[in-house]
Order: sequence, then structure tokens, then C-alpha cells
Amino acid sequence: MSKVRLGIVGLGNIGKFHTGYLLAGKIARCELTAVSDTHAPNLEPFAAQGVATFSDCTEMIRSGKINALVVATPHFLHTTLGIEALRAGLHTMIEKPISAHKADAERLCAVAREHPGQVFAGMFQMRVEPRYLEIRRLLAEELGRLVRVNWIITDWFRTEAYYASGGWRATWKGEGGGVLLNQCLHQLDMLQWLCGQPARVRGFCQLGQFHDIEVEDSVSCHLEWANGATGVFVSSTGEAPGTNRLEIIGTRGKLVLENDRLTFARNGADMAEFSRTATSGFTKPEVTHLEIPFESAANPHATLMQNFVDAILDGTPLIAPGHEGLGSVELANVLLYSSLLQQTVELPMDGAAWEAKLNELIAGSTREKKVVKVQTDDFTASFRK
Repeated sequence: MSKVRLGIVGLGNIGKFHTGYLLAGKIARCELTAVSDTHAPNLEPFAAQGVATFSDCTEMIRSGKINALVVATPHFLHTTLGIEALRAGLHTMIEKPISAHKADAERLCAVAREHPGQVFAGMFQMRVEPRYLEIRRLLAEELGRLVRVNWIITDWFRTEAYYASGGWRATWKGEGGGVLLNQCLHQLDMLQWLCGQPARVRGFCQLGQFHDIEVEDSVSCHLEWANGATGVFVSSTGEAPGTNRLEIIGTRGKLVLENDRLTFARNGADMAEFSRTATSGFTKPEVTHLEIPFESAANPHATLMQNFVDAILDGTPLIAPGHEGLGSVELANVLLYSSLLQQTVELPMDGAAWEAKLNELIAGSTREKKVVKVQTDDFTASFRK
């Protein structure tokens, strides 16, 4: 194979975004040869450009026109379509989240392991953002033992019109959750990619606090790691103006990422060792304040897509292997599950227990959602939070 023939299923916001740079020839050795969507008007512009179009994804998978698939549908279809593609011999990339809940994510990952010849990737593009690469390096090389993590990300403001724009949005049946599973998935991926998965969590989630929806749109969560480190994760789609501030404290200093600035307050000595050996009760380690420069990635989604293609053609290691998407799904699920149980939950969580609870919420939902046509907005500003 000298070129990847790619198909995309789901032509909503993110699916259309991917088609833009693919049709512009930004990905080497890759051609967008087919797209699929159940809404016929979404297909018309692609048919006009010579791209094969399908109203049924199964037909596209079996058509022979593609050897790789990107799944960009509503959440609950990620697992079924991903499994179908893998079993049909296609290389598969799944948009976030890889599944709506952990049990489904485990099923998807199990099928991927049964097909080692297929490349299985996730679209977690923040892993190539230089700001987070710098934080990861500093955590590994300079910050010492992890002590505390605070992430306040409340600049996800969404209006009622946003939630009314799709029947699947902000419903138990269509999305499986709210702000945690939709808006915050990339931050939760970063949290566990940078700091490791917490050992236990306690979530406090408010359902429909700011909007006429049945899922969570405001969360305040406490996290504990196995080494004793603690953290707080706060998010909302109803606060304006919002905040996006990440603090990571280690024994050798403090990192702060806010307003496109990354600063490092570096301790002259490890604070735990300094405390043990100091002869004065009020002395502190000397601190050097540094600003860590970074550039913004030009198109991190395209970088992940090129990596996917290179993995297929050359065996290049994946930046975001699909099975690593399980971590963010588990965090989104367990924080909400903990809140509904009103108790601390240890990780790894029982995926089957959350699946049963989610099915109970779906069965008990009586909300009738009215879908309305809304103005098309540029959602790409949310890519670099």
C-alpha cells in the first residue's frame, strides 16, 4: 500500500473539520475517498467533489473504497462502528471519546487487540500541543514528586441554542453524559497523561444547573493519587466569563498554565527535604520564577492524522493509541458516577456497574427534546484550551 484511502463517518462539526484539511491535501500519502452521514444534505458537497458518499456506514465499510476509517459520530456509535470497521479489516481512528462509557470502551479495545494488523488510534490532539509537551517534560525532569493538581476550566460557556442544535446532545441516551464526557474529555486525557490516573475520586456534579438538560453542566471534583497527591477538577458550561487555569505542584516547584502563559516557580531545594533539614521554623526554599516559552501547534488534528497514516504505511508508533482513550472515558464516567452515588469511588472503576446505572438513567428519562436549527459558529477556538 502506498496511499491510505480514508473514509469519515459523521459530518457534524468535527467530521467536517477533518474533511477540510484532508481535501486540501495537507496529509501526505492519504486521500479522502468516501464519507458517510445519515443526513443527506451533508453529503451533497462531497459528491460534487468526486468523493464517494454513503447514507449507511456499513455500506461504506464494505464498499472497498476505503482501507481506513475515522469515526466522528455521536458517542454511542463510536463502539459499534469502531468494532465493525476493525472486524472488516480497516485501520480505525476514533474521535473523542472512544466510547460513551468504560464497558463499551473495553469491548472496543478487546476487538482491537484481536486485530493486531489494524492500526487503532484515538484523536487526542492535545498530546502534540507544545504547552503540554513542556509540562510533561518538566514533570519528568524537574518538578519532583507530584503533590497537588488544580484544574479550573470553566470557559466552556454554551447557550441553550447549542444544546438544542442536536437531538443527541446532553442526553443520557444520545451522549451518555454532559460537560465531562463532551467538553472536558481532552483535559481529562491530559490529566491522566501528565499525572497518571488517580486512585480514588469524589465527584460533585450538578445536572442541568444552568441549562434545560438532564446531564451534568457543572462539576467540582476531588482527586487522590496513590502517592498521596491530591487534586481538584472544576468545570462548567454555564459560567461567563470562565477560567482556564492549570496548576501542578511538585516538591521542586509549581507550574501554572493560564492565558497562554506557562510559568515555573522553581524551588532551589526539594521542599520536603528542605523541611526536614532546616533549622528555622519560618524559612522557605529560595524560588526562581521562570516563563517557559512555547509555540502553538499549527494544526494538531492534522498532526495526529498524519501520524495515523504514517503508522499504517510505515509502522510509526502512534502518538495516541486507541486503547489509551480508555483512561479519559473512565475519568469522565467515575466522576459522574461518584456524584450520583454520593460517595468516593476507587479506580479502576467497575465499568459494568456504571453501564447498568447509565441504562437506568436512559430508561427513566422522560425529557422530550425539541431540536431547532441554529446559526453555524466557529467552534475551533475550543481546540487549544
